[in-house]
Amino acid sequence: MKKGFASDNNSGVHPNILKAMETANKGHVVGYGDDPYTQKAIDIFKEKFGSETEVFFVFNGTGANVLGLSTVTHSFNSIICAETAHIQEDECGAPEKFTGCKLLPVEPINGKVTPEAVQHHLFGFDFEHHSQPRVISISQVTEMGTVYQPDEIKELAELAHKNNMLLHMDGARIANAAIALNLDFKAFTKDCGVDILSFGGTKNGMMMGEAVLFFNPELTNLVKYIRKQSMQLFSKMRFVGAQFIAYFENDLWKETARHANKMAKLLEAEVSKIEEIKLTQKVGANGVFAVVPRNIIEPLQKQFFFYVWDEKKSEVRWMTSFDTTEKEIREFVALIKELIN
Repeated sequence: MKKGFASDNNSGVHPNILKAMETANKGHVVGYGDDPYTQKAIDIFKEKFGSETEVFFVFNGTGANVLGLSTVTHSFNSIICAETAHIQEDECGAPEKFTGCKLLPVEPINGKVTPEAVQHHLFGFDFEHHSQPRVISISQVTEMGTVYQPDEIKELAELAHKNNMLLHMDGARIANAAIALNLDFKAFTKDCGVDILSFGGTKNGMMMGEAVLFFNPELTNLVKYIRKQSMQLFSKMRFVGAQFIAYFENDLWKETARHANKMAKLLEAEVSKIEEIKLTQKVGANGVFAVVPRNIIEPLQKQFFFYVWDEKKSEVRWMTSFDTTEKEIREFVALIKELIN
């Protein structure tokens, strides 16, 4: 399959990650996380986020979101999120099934949840006929490719905490956000009041495995049981731990995320020169959203596969990855011009 711009999930695994897994594939270690690789990876997370941070590894991003949300909610609670949120649109109802909670989607502005939109759902507290709002969930980077600024996150956290609620962040592309903000992870998560973080690496060069971080240890009394019951406890967990060790070593995550973001900026710059292409979002990280002539989509997809984001508007999404090359960007743009002409 020729490389395209459909998803950073379509990219392969960074060679350093594969090498780390191969190195870990020697001899026997205790399963289910009682191994030196998992412990070292946890220690790295604690160094980056603080010693009181509790870390739990899972298989994938949906599992991370479900585990984090299930741990802090009851079935009579509700979770406020953007209409475009991954937990709302792309997780096949898993959050509702496993938490039993009602999802309350709000209309985002440029992909972002706003305090004003959240405020609309902040009523009915202590009223038994109404689901009890418990969590505000945001995505960083958003599903529209935009990036929350620290002040925006702080404002949502303060609103949540004022109402005895929690702030959850889906960080499937958190490395791309860190590069875009030029901040370390802690500065726009824990330091801004985030309570639970789904920390992703799969979209940025890892093979599998995500981390669920709890910044308040008091929230984690039941998490290990919920992780097992929700089928997210990996028996050979050393292979997740080994990946995260390599991911953080020598700031590999920065290298991969910086490159993906750079390629998106190059694509943005090149397609913005084409009169018939209209960018619909400011490129914050590694996603480009644009309205394109409808007639070029199918032939363009045959050469460089990508997804149509909004068929009614002829809006497409182009994602760049750690292994996207400048040559591929220029070939793609040249094909767009050729098809238009």
